[in-house]
Amino acid sequence: MSVEAVDPAIVAADEAVPRFWQQLGLPGLADVHVHFLPPRMRRRVWEHFDSAGPLVGMEWPIRYRWSDEERVDHLRRLGVRAFGALAYAHRPAMAEQLNHWTLDFARHTPECLPSATFYPEPEAPRYVAEAIDAGARVFKVHLQVGGFAPTDPALEQVWGMLTEAGVPVVVHAGHAPVGAAHTGPDPFAALLTRHPRLPAIVAHLGAPDFSAFLDLAERHERVRLDTTMVFTSFFDQFVSFPPEELPRLRELGLAGKVLLGSDFPNIPYPYAEQLTGLARLDLGDDWLRVVCWQAAADLFDLPAH
Repeated sequence: MSVEAVDPAIVAADEAVPRFWQQLGLPGLADVHVHFLPPRMRRRVWEHFDSAGPLVGMEWPIRYRWSDEERVDHLRRLGVRAFGALAYAHRPAMAEQLNHWTLDFARHTPECLPSATFYPEPEAPRYVAEAIDAGARVFKVHLQVGGFAPTDPALEQVWGMLTEAGVPVVVHAGHAPVGAAHTGPDPFAALLTRHPRLPAIVAHLGAPDFSAFLDLAERHERVRLDTTMVFTSFFDQFVSFPPEELPRLRELGLAGKVLLGSDFPNIPYPYAEQLTGLARLDLGDDWLRVVCWQAAADLFDLPAH
Protein backbone atom coordinates (compact mmCIF):
# COMPACT_ATOMS: atom_id res chain seq x y z
CA MET A 1 0.00 0.00 0.00
CA SER A 2 1.27 3.50 -0.80
CA VAL A 3 -0.21 5.14 2.32
CA GLU A 4 0.36 3.73 5.79
CA ALA A 5 -0.94 4.45 9.27
CA VAL A 6 0.70 7.22 11.25
CA ASP A 7 3.65 5.82 13.21
CA PRO A 8 3.40 6.86 16.89
CA ALA A 9 7.18 6.47 17.28
CA ILE A 10 7.79 9.07 14.58
CA VAL A 11 5.27 11.43 16.15
CA ALA A 12 6.97 11.03 19.54
CA ALA A 13 10.40 11.67 18.04
CA ASP A 14 9.16 14.95 16.57
CA GLU A 15 7.68 16.24 19.82
CA ALA A 16 10.84 18.26 20.49
CA VAL A 17 10.47 20.32 17.31
CA PRO A 18 8.19 23.06 18.72
CA ARG A 19 10.50 23.48 21.70
CA PHE A 20 13.42 23.96 19.30
CA TRP A 21 11.99 27.03 17.58
CA GLN A 22 10.29 28.39 20.70
CA GLN A 23 13.61 28.45 22.55
CA LEU A 24 15.05 30.46 19.66
CA GLY A 25 12.22 32.97 19.99
CA LEU A 26 10.91 32.23 16.50
CA PRO A 27 7.28 32.27 15.37
CA GLY A 28 7.80 28.84 13.80
CA LEU A 29 9.81 27.22 11.00
CA ALA A 30 9.94 27.86 7.26
CA ASP A 31 10.92 24.79 5.23
CA VAL A 32 11.68 25.46 1.56
CA HIS A 33 12.08 21.81 0.55
CA VAL A 34 8.86 19.86 1.16
CA HIS A 35 7.09 17.65 -1.37
CA PHE A 36 3.38 17.19 -1.95
CA LEU A 37 2.57 15.34 -5.18
CA PRO A 38 -0.48 14.13 -7.09
CA PRO A 39 -1.39 10.60 -5.88
CA ARG A 40 -0.18 8.76 -8.98
CA MET A 41 3.18 10.52 -9.01
CA ARG A 42 3.57 10.16 -5.26
CA ARG A 43 2.99 6.41 -5.55
CA ARG A 44 5.62 6.06 -8.27
CA VAL A 45 8.16 8.15 -6.40
CA TRP A 46 7.72 6.06 -3.26
CA GLU A 47 8.00 2.85 -5.29
CA HIS A 48 11.31 4.11 -6.69
CA PHE A 49 12.60 4.75 -3.18
CA ASP A 50 11.33 1.36 -2.02
CA SER A 51 13.23 -0.43 -4.76
CA ALA A 52 16.45 1.58 -4.21
CA GLY A 53 16.12 2.62 -7.84
CA PRO A 54 19.02 3.94 -9.94
CA LEU A 55 18.40 7.56 -8.93
CA VAL A 56 18.46 6.60 -5.24
CA GLY A 57 21.16 3.95 -5.17
CA MET A 58 20.59 2.75 -1.59
CA GLU A 59 17.94 1.53 0.81
CA TRP A 60 15.70 4.48 1.63
CA PRO A 61 12.68 3.65 3.86
CA ILE A 62 10.28 6.60 3.81
CA ARG A 63 9.02 7.32 7.33
CA TYR A 64 6.08 9.61 6.54
CA ARG A 65 4.08 7.45 4.17
CA TRP A 66 0.85 9.07 5.30
CA SER A 67 -2.05 10.78 3.57
CA ASP A 68 -1.71 14.40 2.48
CA GLU A 69 -4.05 15.49 5.25
CA GLU A 70 -2.06 13.66 7.93
CA ARG A 71 1.21 15.11 6.68
CA VAL A 72 -0.15 18.67 6.59
CA ASP A 73 -1.51 18.23 10.11
CA HIS A 74 1.87 16.96 11.28
CA LEU A 75 3.72 19.94 9.82
CA ARG A 76 1.24 22.22 11.57
CA ARG A 77 1.83 20.49 14.89
CA LEU A 78 5.57 20.90 14.41
CA GLY A 79 5.13 24.62 13.78
CA VAL A 80 6.20 24.62 10.13
CA ARG A 81 4.43 27.81 9.11
CA ALA A 82 5.56 27.87 5.49
CA PHE A 83 6.46 25.04 3.11
CA GLY A 84 6.29 24.24 -0.56
CA ALA A 85 4.63 21.50 -2.58
CA LEU A 86 7.66 20.80 -4.74
CA ALA A 87 6.83 18.65 -7.74
CA TYR A 88 9.20 18.15 -10.66
CA ALA A 89 8.71 16.93 -14.22
CA HIS A 90 10.87 14.16 -15.68
CA ARG A 91 9.42 14.04 -19.18
CA PRO A 92 7.57 16.30 -21.66
CA ALA A 93 3.85 17.12 -21.35
CA MET A 94 3.90 16.62 -17.61
CA ALA A 95 4.80 19.90 -15.90
CA GLU A 96 1.65 21.83 -16.76
CA GLN A 97 -0.64 19.29 -15.13
CA LEU A 98 1.62 19.12 -12.09
CA ASN A 99 1.33 22.89 -11.78
CA HIS A 100 -2.46 22.72 -11.84
CA TRP A 101 -2.35 20.23 -8.97
CA THR A 102 0.28 21.96 -6.80
CA LEU A 103 -1.27 25.41 -7.21
CA ASP A 104 -4.69 24.00 -6.30
CA PHE A 105 -3.13 22.26 -3.28
CA ALA A 106 -1.76 25.61 -2.09
CA ARG A 107 -5.15 27.26 -2.50
CA HIS A 108 -6.55 24.78 0.03
CA THR A 109 -3.49 24.76 2.32
CA PRO A 110 -2.77 28.23 3.75
CA GLU A 111 0.77 27.40 4.87
CA CYS A 112 1.80 26.11 1.45
CA LEU A 113 3.75 28.40 -0.86
CA PRO A 114 2.18 28.14 -4.33
CA SER A 115 4.62 25.92 -6.19
CA ALA A 116 5.27 24.98 -9.81
CA THR A 117 7.78 23.27 -12.09
CA PHE A 118 8.87 23.14 -15.73
CA TYR A 119 10.64 20.97 -18.29
CA PRO A 120 12.59 21.87 -21.46
CA GLU A 121 9.81 21.84 -24.03
CA PRO A 122 8.30 24.44 -26.40
CA GLU A 123 5.30 25.04 -24.12
CA ALA A 124 7.41 25.86 -21.05
CA PRO A 125 7.45 29.68 -21.38
CA ARG A 126 3.67 29.76 -21.71
CA TYR A 127 2.80 27.59 -18.73
CA VAL A 128 5.51 29.12 -16.55
CA ALA A 129 4.05 32.57 -17.28
CA GLU A 130 0.59 31.22 -16.46
CA ALA A 131 1.84 29.75 -13.18
CA ILE A 132 3.46 33.05 -12.18
CA ASP A 133 0.23 34.89 -13.06
CA ALA A 134 -1.66 32.33 -10.93
CA GLY A 135 0.53 33.23 -7.93
CA ALA A 136 3.39 30.71 -8.02
CA ARG A 137 6.01 31.83 -5.49
CA VAL A 138 8.55 29.03 -5.89
CA PHE A 139 9.50 26.62 -8.68
CA LYS A 140 11.34 23.29 -8.53
CA VAL A 141 13.49 21.52 -11.10
CA HIS A 142 15.46 18.30 -10.62
CA LEU A 143 18.34 18.06 -13.08
CA GLN A 144 19.18 14.52 -11.97
CA VAL A 145 15.67 13.07 -12.33
CA GLY A 146 14.73 15.26 -15.28
CA GLY A 147 17.89 14.36 -17.15
CA PHE A 148 18.28 17.75 -18.84
CA ALA A 149 20.92 20.45 -18.90
CA PRO A 150 20.04 23.73 -17.20
CA THR A 151 21.38 25.48 -20.30
CA ASP A 152 18.95 23.67 -22.61
CA PRO A 153 17.86 26.32 -25.18
CA ALA A 154 14.20 25.49 -24.50
CA LEU A 155 14.61 26.96 -21.00
CA GLU A 156 16.42 30.18 -21.91
CA GLN A 157 13.24 32.26 -21.85
CA VAL A 158 12.01 30.54 -18.67
CA TRP A 159 15.14 31.41 -16.68
CA GLY A 160 14.81 34.99 -17.88
CA MET A 161 11.19 35.13 -16.79
CA LEU A 162 11.99 33.86 -13.31
CA THR A 163 14.86 36.34 -13.00
CA GLU A 164 12.67 39.25 -14.03
CA ALA A 165 9.79 38.17 -11.77
CA GLY A 166 12.12 37.48 -8.84
CA VAL A 167 10.52 34.08 -8.25
CA PRO A 168 13.03 31.62 -6.77
CA VAL A 169 13.58 28.14 -8.14
CA VAL A 170 14.77 25.23 -6.00
CA VAL A 171 17.27 23.35 -8.16
CA HIS A 172 18.58 19.87 -7.44
CA ALA A 173 21.88 20.62 -9.14
CA GLY A 174 24.32 18.46 -7.17
CA HIS A 175 25.44 14.90 -7.80
CA ALA A 176 24.02 13.43 -4.57
CA PRO A 177 22.74 10.82 -4.08
CA VAL A 178 23.65 9.64 -7.60
CA GLY A 179 25.39 11.79 -10.15
CA ALA A 180 24.04 12.28 -13.67
CA ALA A 181 25.16 13.88 -16.90
CA HIS A 182 23.86 17.35 -16.05
CA THR A 183 24.44 17.53 -12.29
CA GLY A 184 27.37 19.12 -10.51
CA PRO A 185 28.62 22.68 -10.15
CA ASP A 186 29.82 23.17 -13.74
CA PRO A 187 26.43 22.93 -15.53
CA PHE A 188 24.84 25.17 -12.89
CA ALA A 189 27.70 27.67 -13.13
CA ALA A 190 27.18 27.76 -16.89
CA LEU A 191 23.53 28.67 -16.30
CA LEU A 192 24.53 31.48 -13.93
CA THR A 193 26.93 32.83 -16.53
CA ARG A 194 23.88 33.44 -18.72
CA HIS A 195 21.55 34.48 -15.89
CA PRO A 196 23.74 35.83 -13.07
CA ARG A 197 20.76 37.28 -11.16
CA LEU A 198 18.65 34.13 -11.23
CA PRO A 199 17.00 33.67 -7.80
CA ALA A 200 17.99 30.06 -7.22
CA ILE A 201 18.03 27.83 -4.13
CA VAL A 202 20.48 24.94 -4.54
CA ALA A 203 19.11 21.82 -2.86
CA HIS A 204 21.18 19.75 -0.39
CA LEU A 205 23.83 22.51 -0.19
CA GLY A 206 24.97 21.20 -3.58
CA ALA A 207 26.20 17.89 -2.14
CA PRO A 208 28.74 16.45 -2.59
CA ASP A 209 30.43 19.50 -4.15
CA PHE A 210 29.80 21.73 -1.16
CA SER A 211 32.77 24.04 -1.65
CA ALA A 212 32.02 24.76 -5.30
CA PHE A 213 28.39 25.61 -4.56
CA LEU A 214 29.40 27.80 -1.61
CA ASP A 215 31.58 29.65 -4.11
CA LEU A 216 28.59 30.21 -6.39
CA ALA A 217 26.45 31.45 -3.51
CA GLU A 218 29.18 33.92 -2.55
CA ARG A 219 29.62 35.07 -6.13
CA HIS A 220 25.95 35.51 -7.08
CA GLU A 221 23.74 37.80 -5.05
CA ARG A 222 20.53 35.81 -5.56
CA VAL A 223 21.88 32.26 -5.23
CA ARG A 224 21.00 30.55 -1.97
CA LEU A 225 21.40 27.02 -0.59
CA ASP A 226 19.09 24.76 1.38
CA THR A 227 20.13 22.36 4.13
CA THR A 228 18.03 19.43 2.96
CA MET A 229 19.23 16.16 4.52
CA VAL A 230 22.75 17.46 5.12
CA PHE A 231 24.08 17.03 8.70
CA THR A 232 21.92 13.95 9.34
CA SER A 233 23.52 10.59 10.14
CA PHE A 234 21.77 9.06 7.13
CA PHE A 235 23.25 11.56 4.68
CA ASP A 236 26.66 11.32 6.31
CA GLN A 237 26.81 7.67 5.21
CA PHE A 238 27.67 8.75 1.68
CA VAL A 239 28.83 12.36 1.97
CA SER A 240 29.66 14.67 4.87
CA PHE A 241 29.97 18.42 4.91
CA PRO A 242 33.66 19.39 5.23
CA PRO A 243 34.38 20.88 8.68
CA GLU A 244 36.78 23.43 7.18
CA GLU A 245 33.84 25.01 5.31
CA LEU A 246 31.77 25.67 8.43
CA PRO A 247 33.00 29.27 8.77
CA ARG A 248 31.81 30.05 5.25
CA LEU A 249 28.51 28.29 5.92
CA ARG A 250 28.08 30.45 9.00
CA GLU A 251 28.73 33.68 7.12
CA LEU A 252 26.40 32.76 4.29
CA GLY A 253 23.74 31.71 6.78
CA LEU A 254 23.90 34.97 8.68
CA ALA A 255 23.62 36.75 5.32
CA GLY A 256 20.32 35.00 4.65
CA LYS A 257 21.71 32.70 1.96
CA VAL A 258 21.15 29.35 3.70
CA LEU A 259 17.59 28.14 4.22
CA LEU A 260 16.07 25.23 6.09
CA GLY A 261 15.09 22.32 3.88
CA SER A 262 14.04 18.81 4.94
CA ASP A 263 12.80 16.72 1.95
CA PHE A 264 9.72 15.84 4.04
CA PRO A 265 8.03 13.38 3.65
CA ASN A 266 10.62 11.44 1.63
CA ILE A 267 13.06 10.98 4.50
CA PRO A 268 14.14 7.79 6.29
CA TYR A 269 14.29 9.38 9.76
CA PRO A 270 12.18 11.73 11.92
CA TYR A 271 11.87 15.37 10.85
CA ALA A 272 13.51 16.40 14.11
CA GLU A 273 16.84 14.93 12.97
CA GLN A 274 17.33 17.72 10.44
CA LEU A 275 17.08 20.33 13.19
CA THR A 276 19.25 18.33 15.57
CA GLY A 277 21.94 18.17 12.91
CA LEU A 278 21.85 21.93 12.39
CA ALA A 279 21.99 22.65 16.11
CA ARG A 280 24.94 20.24 16.50
CA LEU A 281 27.04 22.47 14.21
CA ASP A 282 27.24 24.99 17.05
CA LEU A 283 27.14 27.96 14.68
CA GLY A 284 25.12 30.03 17.14
CA ASP A 285 21.50 30.80 17.86
CA ASP A 286 21.52 33.79 15.52
CA TRP A 287 22.56 31.49 12.66
CA LEU A 288 19.77 29.05 13.49
CA ARG A 289 17.22 31.88 13.65
CA VAL A 290 18.11 33.10 10.19
CA VAL A 291 18.36 29.64 8.61
CA CYS A 292 15.21 28.20 10.15
CA TRP A 293 12.98 31.23 9.70
CA GLN A 294 14.26 34.69 8.85
CA ALA A 295 15.93 33.96 5.51
CA ALA A 296 12.75 32.43 4.10
CA ALA A 297 10.59 35.05 5.81
CA ASP A 298 12.53 37.77 3.99
CA LEU A 299 12.57 35.92 0.66
CA PHE A 300 8.85 35.09 0.66
CA ASP A 301 7.60 38.03 2.75
CA LEU A 302 6.17 35.80 5.45
CA PRO A 303 4.16 37.38 8.29
CA ALA A 304 6.07 37.77 11.52
CA HIS A 305 3.22 36.52 13.73
